[in-house]
Amino acid sequence: MKKLLSILLVTVMIAGCSPSTQIEKSWRDPNTTISNNSYSKVLCVALLRNEATRRIVEDDLVKKLNGKGIASYLYYQEKEVTESKAADLKTKLVGDGFDGAIVMRLINVDKETNYVPGTSVYPTYYGGFGGYYYNSWYNYSNPGYYTTDKIYNVETNVYSLKQDKLIWTGVTSTVNPTKADKMYNDIADVILSKMKSEGFLK
Repeated sequence: MKKLLSILLVTVMIAGCSPSTQIEKSWRDPNTTISNNSYSKVLCVALLRNEATRRIVEDDLVKKLNGKGIASYLYYQEKEVTESKAADLKTKLVGDGFDGAIVMRLINVDKETNYVPGTSVYPTYYGGFGGYYYNSWYNYSNPGYYTTDKIYNVETNVYSLKQDKLIWTGVTSTVNPTKADKMYNDIADVILSKMKSEGFLK
């Protein structure tokens, strides 16, 4: 019984430590490698309908850029970016000294249903009546059940405004996030780790 409890405890601990955010796919410009000194002024954009969450996410991005980021909500109001003015935005950004931009946006939310099989533990018959009687108290059976997960897919794009091109893009999936701002913060951490591991960020 103690061995069984230990196995169950380890299983729960492993499940609890599993990352809920992971990169599904990514692409980098093979000719581009960046460092902390590559960019001096980066626009941080979170395309979110909730204004409070947008500001929190953009502020978190700014912190991760060590003072080189500028939150988009401080630079322009969303209503100012109309279709006719969108083409002029890049020119305005470069004119104001921006040399990079990071854009995050939610692209999809999926629901996934999974079946979790039941478990049963039965007493051994080899310990005689006393052993069987004692161990029967620990006999239990848990029925199987269904779980439904919500999976959020977020696209993150990194642009070089100096070269006027996309230099990194990736799509992440996050399972059952508790708070939107925490989800985006976790995504940023996962992406930074990915960039470093692939040699894109030095």
